[in-house]
Amino acid sequence: MTELIFDEIGSYPLPEGVTKEWLAHAFSTREEDEQLFSVINNTFQKKIDAEVQVPNYPQFQDMNQQFLSIINDEECSDGPYDVKEDCAKILELEAIEPAAKKYREEHGEKLGIRVCITGPLELYLKEFGSTEYTDILNLLASSVDKFAKKAIESAKNFYVKTISIDEPSIGINPQIMFSDSELIEALTIASQSANKLGADVEIHLHSPIHYHLAARTPSINVIGVESAANPDYLELIDKKLLEDTDSYLRVGVARTDVFNLAAVLNEKYNTNVWKDLDKFEEIITDLETPETVSKRLENAYSKFGDRVKYVGPDCGLGSWPTQEMASRLLNNVARGIADFK
Repeated sequence: MTELIFDEIGSYPLPEGVTKEWLAHAFSTREEDEQLFSVINNTFQKKIDAEVQVPNYPQFQDMNQQFLSIINDEECSDGPYDVKEDCAKILELEAIEPAAKKYREEHGEKLGIRVCITGPLELYLKEFGSTEYTDILNLLASSVDKFAKKAIESAKNFYVKTISIDEPSIGINPQIMFSDSELIEALTIASQSANKLGADVEIHLHSPIHYHLAARTPSINVIGVESAANPDYLELIDKKLLEDTDSYLRVGVARTDVFNLAAVLNEKYNTNVWKDLDKFEEIITDLETPETVSKRLENAYSKFGDRVKYVGPDCGLGSWPTQEMASRLLNNVARGIADFK
């Protein structure tokens, strides 16, 4: 059996007392970096403490604005949608250095992390919608590539194990006007530096209907599938195509669709569990248990064997009610993976 790597997608509940409004102001003005960096670093530490092997930096920003605000900054631009390399920084990676340094001192080695970057198509759709300007798509892809390259080369106390290109619209959004070959070209541009620098390159999809695009992109080697909430998604994947293109899967083994999970408990108890978090606990104790995680992993492994490389929650945990509950879900995943092994 190849090593199964436990990672997670990125978003996380805010700490108690921290609001979205404060975070948005802190990110935009950079006037409170000391407190902002502390919030980011402490949240990242919680992921390490929950035994995530390859944690993502905490995603507290809007996935599009996080990158477009830099790409569209005239002082950071070499032209429309072409970011300067010096500006292609993810500030969260600077913020997590203290937790990474602590890990390095305690374990004698650097922590491998996952860096999620919004993909070129997603950024394009945000800016242009249902149009088709291939040159602009490729410019955005080049900017994404620069963010990935900068993340890998500027890391100090950690190393970038995985670059994940987030493209939730592929397979879902009917507005996409580009051909398959145009999308493959853009994804190749976006992932070329990360691939050359030795990182695994994942594409994070919310639907695997067009997973073949990623499989046929030579610089992408991992395809994320949200298969915990949607086990039928695995039926759409052809193991032979994975083998022929030397692609691997990142399989979701814990549900993160917390509103649907809460609806099950609301119906069971005829109440609103968002106002009664004691009953919310059943998501952790009865629904998304280590045993459930192990069974999902066993199912995926029975179908794809060593083509399963990464496992973790389906998507981010930003909508969960508390950081403590999100951490407990991650603990359940860690235990479920260990039991399976």
